[in-house]
Amino acid sequence: MTTYRTRNDIEALVTPEQVHRDVYISDELFRLEMKHLFANTWVFVGHDSQVPNKGDYYTTQIGDQPVIMVRHTDNEVKVLYNRCPHKGTKIAIDRNGNTGKFFRCPYHAWSFKTDGCLLAIPLKKGYADTGFEKTENSKGMKAVGAVMNYRGFVFARLAEEGIGFEDYFGGSLSSFDNMVDRSPAGRLEVVGQPLRYMHKCNWKMLVENQTDTCHPMVAHESSAGTAVQIFEELGLPKDGPKPPAMEIIAPFMSPYEFFEDMGIRTWPNGHGHTGVHHSIHSDYSAIPGYFEQMVEAYGEEKAKAILGENRHNTVYFPNIMIKGPIQQLRNFIPLGPDKTLVESWIYRLVDAPDQLVARTAMYNRMINAPTSIVGHDDLEMYERAQEGLASDGLEWVNVQRLYPGDEEDFDHEAVENGTTERQMRNQFHAWVKFMIATMPDDAAVLEAAE
Repeated sequence: MTTYRTRNDIEALVTPEQVHRDVYISDELFRLEMKHLFANTWVFVGHDSQVPNKGDYYTTQIGDQPVIMVRHTDNEVKVLYNRCPHKGTKIAIDRNGNTGKFFRCPYHAWSFKTDGCLLAIPLKKGYADTGFEKTENSKGMKAVGAVMNYRGFVFARLAEEGIGFEDYFGGSLSSFDNMVDRSPAGRLEVVGQPLRYMHKCNWKMLVENQTDTCHPMVAHESSAGTAVQIFEELGLPKDGPKPPAMEIIAPFMSPYEFFEDMGIRTWPNGHGHTGVHHSIHSDYSAIPGYFEQMVEAYGEEKAKAILGENRHNTVYFPNIMIKGPIQQLRNFIPLGPDKTLVESWIYRLVDAPDQLVARTAMYNRMINAPTSIVGHDDLEMYERAQEGLASDGLEWVNVQRLYPGDEEDFDHEAVENGTTERQMRNQFHAWVKFMIATMPDDAAVLEAAE
C-alpha cells in the first residue's frame, strides 16, 4: 500500500496534464486533505443572516472538523470548534438555535461566553493549586485560526498561520460582489434551509464538474433534452417567450459552440468561473420593476453593468460554487474519499421583487434537489467515475483539454476558451500548494526516521 508522507509524495500525484487516481480514491490522501488542505485554505462556513441575533448559532463543519458559527455579544460573528475543552463533548448538536449569553456543556456544565472564553466551572476550587490555569483547557472553547465576514459570507481558516483572506481570493471576490450588488440594498438573506443531497463520490469530482462545459449536452440529454423535445413537439416557438421552467432547463442543451464562446476565467489559488461573455442565465425574462429599483439604487450605468454580468458557475477552491445571477451557493462537504454531502443554498436579494427569489427556488428544485430532473444525470456520472477509478485499467486521469503544451502560469488571471480544462488544472495546482504547505519534505522525514 502506498504511503504519502512528504511533499514530494504529494507533488508526484499531479503532473501538468494528469492527476493520479489515488487523489480520488485513497483513504490516506483523504485524511491528509482534512489535516492539511482544509486547514490551510479559507473555507466557507455560512452566511451571517443565519445568525441575525446575539446568541444565534449554526453548526457545520470545515473538512472533518465540527464548528459553530455564532453571533457574539459585540455583534461580530465568531467561529469556534464545537468541542468542550474539558472532556471533548460536542457543545451544540442542533443545527441551529439561540444559546443566549453563553454556551453550557451538557456533560459537566462548564460554561463559555459566545466568543469561547471560559465563563464558569462547577466546584472550581477543585482545580486550585493544580496548574490548571496554565493549560489550554482553561482558555475555553478554541476559536479557529482566522475568520472573515465578506459581505455577509463567513469564511474561516483553521490554521493559526497562513495565507490572508485577500491574498487567497484576490480578484475572484468580484463574483461575490456581483451577486450581492444585485440587491438594491446591497445585502442578501438566506432563504430557508438548503437542499441536502448525498453523493457517493469524491468531493473533487463535484468541484471539477462546475466548470466542465463539455458534459451538459451529453449527460443532460435525457432530462433537459427530453424537455426541449417535448416543447418543440407541442409546436411552441423556439425564439419566443418561454415558461420559467423552460428558460431554466433549455440552455443546458446549448451546443458546444455556445460553451466555447462563453469563456472561462481562472484566478490564482484554484478559483475560476465559466460564463465570461454569456451564460445559461443570460436570457432570463426581466422581472417588472426590478431594473428601475436598481437604477434608483446605483444609477443607470452601474445598474446595467451589474445586471449585464451573467457569470455561470464561480468555483471557490476548495469546495463551494456560486451562481451570481440567481443567488445560489453549493457547498460540497467531504465525508469520505467516496462520500460527499452537497448543500444547495439560495438567497434573497433584499428590497428586490419576490419573483426573483421564486425563480431561484425553482432553479434549485429543478436542478439540484434530490428530486430534481437534472442533478441525477451528474450523480450517475460521478458514481460511475468513482467505481471506474477503482479499476486497474489506468493509473491517471486526464485533464489535458486545451493544454498549451508547456508549463502554465496559474499565478495570474487568465481568460480562455470556454471548454478548456485549465480551471481543473488550476484547482489541482492549488491542491498541491495547500496540501504541502504544512507537510515535511523528504529530508525532514529521513532525519526523523534516523
